[in-house]
Amino acid sequence: MDHDEVLALFDDRLRRNAPPDPGCRVERDGAVIRQVGPEHSWNGVVWSGLDEAGADAAIAAQVRHFAGLGLEFEWKAYSHDRPADLGARLLAAGFTPEPDEALMLARIADLPTDAALPEGVRLLPVTDPAGVDLLMEAHEQAFGSEHPGLRARLLDHLRHGTSTVSMVVAMAGDRPVSGARMELVPGTGFAGLWGGGTAPDWRGRGIYRALIAHRARLAAELGYQYLQVDASDQSRPILQRLGFAWVSTTTPYVHQP
Repeated sequence: MDHDEVLALFDDRLRRNAPPDPGCRVERDGAVIRQVGPEHSWNGVVWSGLDEAGADAAIAAQVRHFAGLGLEFEWKAYSHDRPADLGARLLAAGFTPEPDEALMLARIADLPTDAALPEGVRLLPVTDPAGVDLLMEAHEQAFGSEHPGLRARLLDHLRHGTSTVSMVVAMAGDRPVSGARMELVPGTGFAGLWGGGTAPDWRGRGIYRALIAHRARLAAELGYQYLQVDASDQSRPILQRLGFAWVSTTTPYVHQP
């Protein structure tokens, strides 16, 4: 896989020409592409093509826009974005950075799709609100926090059908011990992998790798060519061993209304 070529495709198809999430709209404001939706949706800047002369004014314009809507928003910045000091400019404008994540990309044809689950664990597809509840329970065990906004977004996806999301829960008996989703972006060739966190007492047994393989296999069957992950320091080494490439670093900068 040519890393630079696939990163350019990612920028073009998922950022410059970003399709909206269900119930949201994508807007172009000069050299800035943003998504705007209800309060529970992801609101923020997905791409910007700024230069040093106009960056501060463009940042201020986005702050005013989302403040006028009364919405918290995120400027999703990448280490290859310009200007090179974009992060420092966002900090100066009152944004708060969240932890860095590695942007990992892979060609699905290069990935293993046959990783086995540990004995006693089965995968349960999420197709209704009860399944979303199980997924959120697994998420809370893995990450130790509740995310009501995420639950609302997942229900939005379900209402719009399975063309935009595929979700699954790993069940040990009646207990959800891990959960993951794949956000499908029709017409782009890319699908994004999210979640995959596992309850502490079930870690180290291959569930995360099995969930990656399951979603890669499904994406291939649906005709997708590439997978994308925003990876933490814990998941990055596993993904690299599976065949993902670390092509950039992304930092979410959050601004409160």
